[in-house]
Amino acid sequence: MLNFQYCNPVNVVFGKGQIAKLAELVPADARVMMTYGGGSIKRNGVYEQVMAALAGRKVIEFGGIEPNPKYETCMKAVDICKSEGVDFLLSVGGGSTLDGTKFIAAAAKYTATEDPWDICLKGTPVTDEIPIGCVITLPATGSEMNGWSVVSRLSTDEKLSFWSQLSFPKFSILDPEVTMSLPERQVANGIVDTFVHVCEQYVTRPVNTPIQDRQAEGVLLTLIEEGPKALSDPKNYDVRANLMWAATVGLNGWLAKGVVEDWGTHAIGHEITAFTGTDHGKTLALVMPALWKYLRREKEAKLLQYADRVWGIRGDDKDAVIDAAIEKTVEFFKSVGCDASRSAYGVTDEVIEKIVLVFERRGTKITECAIGAHEICEILKLCAK
Repeated sequence: MLNFQYCNPVNVVFGKGQIAKLAELVPADARVMMTYGGGSIKRNGVYEQVMAALAGRKVIEFGGIEPNPKYETCMKAVDICKSEGVDFLLSVGGGSTLDGTKFIAAAAKYTATEDPWDICLKGTPVTDEIPIGCVITLPATGSEMNGWSVVSRLSTDEKLSFWSQLSFPKFSILDPEVTMSLPERQVANGIVDTFVHVCEQYVTRPVNTPIQDRQAEGVLLTLIEEGPKALSDPKNYDVRANLMWAATVGLNGWLAKGVVEDWGTHAIGHEITAFTGTDHGKTLALVMPALWKYLRREKEAKLLQYADRVWGIRGDDKDAVIDAAIEKTVEFFKSVGCDASRSAYGVTDEVIEKIVLVFERRGTKITECAIGAHEICEILKLCAK
């Protein structure tokens, strides 16, 4: 097991009717900006619950944060935070809204360089932030219990991430009931996103981490069992609760400690989204099987373990076992609505060239194998057509 440090300060408030707890959790004297996305919270009753809990408070609303939050949109919120003296941010929505809110929180206090985008582009440290709380309505990113944020910039076709200990929410309210009205597409994307989060921390190379491995396998098996049920029985509270907690555990740091991590599928998937606008979850369903095929030798031990413990596939022919496990994974993605193919998502040869150029320009090496632009090109060509 590798050395690690772990500190997670998030107060998780889980279960039915917990949005009412905002009255206790948001500082009474705070000047609050409530951030949200396209307005679904005003159609599903969440907005009314939030405003009832914050009755009598000064609340500034900022809507319109995109499913892949844009730097340009976030900077409009930053300007309002500065002009209105906002001292608490409340993200109400999915992980993208929270990711955008984390960037707003950091950029509003940023003074290191002229452009806060350097937080993502250059990894300039975050030294101060507006405090954040959140109400999660779409389980997927795990952002409610970690310090990560992913933001896109339209002007440069970039989608980049940053991490800061200051970006952990002060609290995260998780009420599974509010996820029951989600469109099937968002449910599917969330299931795949969580599944791939877990695999990026698990299907790498062994370093004797039996606890983390079993935890990861438990989340994967739960997703396989519960994911299809969420689509066939969307009002099932227990299913929704299990998926919501799976998404949180999938990226709250527990599975990553002491292990070797990958994150190559996410790195490539982010660029596909940047160039084509394809849903994040769908890009992951497209890329991960191809990446596993390309790196099968490097990942052989963990792919065989994954095949055995998650899918019950064993045999003397290692390549056949790995191929079967990859096919089972693709079948699972299809079962929850992510039937991934390059042609369906607009990943043309021209787009592949653009993505490869991005990695060449940055000199980026990805995955635990430190692969570069040439290998990334080969992986993209292996993606289902």
